[in-house]
Amino acid sequence: MKIKLNSVLVDDQDKALKFYTEVLGFIKKNDMPAGEARWLTVVSPDAPDDVELLLEPMGFPAARTYQKALFEAGIPLTAFAVEDIQKEYERMKELGVVFNMEPTKAGPATLAVFNDTCGNLIQLYQV
Repeated sequence: MKIKLNSVLVDDQDKALKFYTEVLGFIKKNDMPAGEARWLTVVSPDAPDDVELLLEPMGFPAARTYQKALFEAGIPLTAFAVEDIQKEYERMKELGVVFNMEPTKAGPATLAVFNDTCGNLIQLYQV
């Protein structure tokens, strides 16, 4: 069994695509019609044939409630690994990304949490 697809709920697919590609540096892999929305995935440029991240619209009403509850509680929806968290933090801050938590040591890892502009908090981590 392998993980090849994960998703992040977004309030606007176009805005999410712009943020996840232009700010985070992912590349678009799939963009095709899927009912009223799109099957829109991004991948890491370092592993374009590995795990895809689905920028999933909140078509199910409970999804919006879930996303809002996580955000208000300060809980990240997902986490992305980085090689140099301080460098990523500084790069992203220069691009205007809002961080709820700057790089902070937590045992063997260093964590940071940012707002993805699409309704989610996302955690960065470096081990």
